[in-house]
Amino acid sequence: MTKKVLIVDDEPNILILMEQALESLEDEGVELLTAKNGEEALELIKAEKPLLVFMDVMMPKMNGLEVCHAVKHELGLQDIYIILLTAKGQEFDKQKGSDVGADLYMTKPFRPKSVLETSRTVLGF
Repeated sequence: MTKKVLIVDDEPNILILMEQALESLEDEGVELLTAKNGEEALELIKAEKPLLVFMDVMMPKMNGLEVCHAVKHELGLQDIYIILLTAKGQEFDKQKGSDVGADLYMTKPFRPKSVLETSRTVLGF
């Protein structure tokens, strides 16, 4: 079974940066998927069951908190590791992420190397 990573952000530059940070995983058989909003992300998660999701919090149609809540609590997909990406790094915001079931919270700007290292750990490489 192919390991899949989903990157969700409405900002095209962030999607590109994340894909570049994770492209070396493709050499190890990981499939990178992208979505531009929360609704698209939720549909991809249902259809593709990625092992890891990097998701922006503030997005159109459905925000990252709503998608995370739907995945973890409504769909019961506890085995999908969700990392919320946001410019808001205050403790209150991190608590909201934890409340909806996020596994990790990364504050923008982030280091591409740490994104790759975290991905490798979660995927078991």
